[in-house]
Formats: sequence, structure tokens, C-alpha cells
Amino acid sequence: MTFSGLGLHLGNLSRLSNAQSRSISPENFTGEKGKGGMAVDGPAAPQARDLGRGWKISPYVVIEPGATFTLADIEGAGAIQQIWMTISRGRLRRFILRIYWDDQALPSVECPIGDFFACGWEEFAQVSSLAVCVNPGRGFNCYWEMPFRKRARVTLENRNEEAQTIYYQINYTLTDVPEDCAYFHAQFRRTNPVPYKEVHTLLDGVTGHGHYVGTYMAWGSNNNGWWGEGEIKFFIDGDGEFPTICGTGTEDYFGGAYNFDPRVPWQLANPGASGGPASRYLEFTTPYAGLPQVIRPDGVYKSQQRFGMYRWHIPDPVRFRRDLRVTMQALGWRSGVKEPKYLPLQDDVASVAFWYQTLPTAPFPELPGVHYLEVD
Repeated sequence: MTFSGLGLHLGNLSRLSNAQSRSISPENFTGEKGKGGMAVDGPAAPQARDLGRGWKISPYVVIEPGATFTLADIEGAGAIQQIWMTISRGRLRRFILRIYWDDQALPSVECPIGDFFACGWEEFAQVSSLAVCVNPGRGFNCYWEMPFRKRARVTLENRNEEAQTIYYQINYTLTDVPEDCAYFHAQFRRTNPVPYKEVHTLLDGVTGHGHYVGTYMAWGSNNNGWWGEGEIKFFIDGDGEFPTICGTGTEDYFGGAYNFDPRVPWQLANPGASGGPASRYLEFTTPYAGLPQVIRPDGVYKSQQRFGMYRWHIPDPVRFRRDLRVTMQALGWRSGVKEPKYLPLQDDVASVAFWYQTLPTAPFPELPGVHYLEVD
């Protein structure tokens, strides 16, 4: 069988394929072969006035307030292999990314742009992972492979009050898609605040055959003290009250331990001793999991701190045959009492769930308006 050119890794990168490489950007809106850099007019034409055609005349687009711009509209079969984008200003929660597969009326991806790229708090955070990289200068990169069989349409809505300048490039291939390839999905949700003794739902109402591949969470703490005792739960294929998969703690799920704080295990190993590492949340970013963002307004364990975390299930996807529901508890630690115990929290929790599944895509919950999404 001819190699499709999909599912690339170091072990098969040497294989030849009949796949055709294409790229869409403001220098080639259609991705057509031999049609890049042909603009004779564009937003940078004044800067290129002494250079002529082929010299960076159309490197970006301007999206008016309230408008939705089609970044890409691809006909045929293939897969998006990389998305790069940069937005110099404007609030990230006011840019909404949507992706539609195979002429579906409903999007399979609907998410504020910062959260989609694991950077949900309006501030730059370096992310160095396999699926998503955020690099200095606010360079957003996505490497999720996104197959399609008939059509792929990518749009960006500008909910800011001013026109916004967007640089972007979408690299894709035209090729036959294997029958067992599913469609990429991403859904944003926010619970602000989480009601007392209730959970944040990352995903619900999913029907079809697929697998869950990643989580991003933007977590705003509204209490003093440690906030990450909650368990993530995956309810698979008809699970009722109790899930098939139940985690042991928020920081455990995101690949850390003991509060993301190097002093905590040192204190446990050296009870009553002085010295040791300083108490602090320690950022990290790795191929599959990370805590790339900690916003510290007031000390280590004071309230109003904000955290950005990701966990990619690339080597360990959570597979489902019929349906899937995913929840996370908001649970902290009540210290300073005679007998310490868990503390249900009422925090600001936003998430993006990433998964692949068969079509059709079930309707998503309505995305909240600008003011509910706002991050100050």
C-alpha cells in the first residue's frame, strides 16, 4: 500500500509518499501550487514600494471588530500538519478559533486562541511540548495532525473592539486518508466560579468512536493555600456514578507532584529541619505535560494566583467506543486547623479538551460572550 505521508515520526520520516505539500498564508490564500508571493497589492505594499512584486506585499491580514475571517478553506482529502500564528495585541480570549470538517455546519473546534495554544491568561508563557509550542514574541504553534476527507475550513473571529493584525501560516498535505483516521476536536469550557462541592466539566455529550488526547487548564485560585487536590475522572461508554479512570490529584495528572513545590517533599523527608529549598511553584514544560505559567500576585500560597497546565495523552490516549464525559474536582487543603482536611473550592477554572472521533460532531455548549470570557 502506498504510504499516505500521515502519522509521521522519526521512525518513518524517510519513507517516500505521493502526498502533496501545500501551505496557506496571506501570501497564498488558496494554497495553490506555484501561486505564493504573487500579490501586487496588500497591507505591506507601502513598505515594499521600492522592491516590487514577490517582496512581502501581503504578509498579514487585518480582521475588523466583530468580523470572522476565513483563514483557510481546503477542498479534497488530506491533513493539516502545522498551524503557526502570531497576534501582537488584543485580548486572546476575544479571538475565537473554529474548524469545520467535511462540510459540517457545526464546528469541531471552537476555542479562544490563547487557550487553544496552552496560553490562557493573556500573558506570554513559554511552552515547549510535542503538540503545542509557544515561543518568544508570542509565536503560537500547533502540531496536532488534523485529517479531513472532503474539506477543511478554519476561521478566526475577532471579538475585540479594534481591528487586529494577524500573521498566520497553515501547512497541510493533500493525500488519501486511511479509513481508521478520526477527526480532530477541541472544546473550551469555563466555570467561574465552580459552585461549592461541584465539579468542573471539561467534556460531556460526546458521542461516537474516538480517543481523548489532551487537556489544557487555566486555573485561577480564589483561596489561600494549596488548590490542586482534585481528581480528574473519565466516564467511558455509559459509566454511571463512578468513572473507569480516576486520577489521584490535579498536579499528579499534569505530571507533577507535591504541589509543584520542591520544598514540600524535602520537608516530608526532613521533618522539623531548617534550610532546604525555598517554597515556590516551579514552572516546567516537557513533551507531554507541563506547568508553563504561574502568575504570582501575592506570595506562594496567597489567593488570586493563576496557573496554566497541559497534559497531552499522545502515548496513552483515553479510548471510547460510544461516549465520553470528563470532569475535574476543584479541591484544596484546609490547613491551620486541629485536623487538616480537604477544602472544596470555588475557583475560576477554564479548560480545553482535545480529542479525535468519528463524525458527526455533537453540538457544543454555546460559547459564552465576551464579558464572561474576560480575563483581567
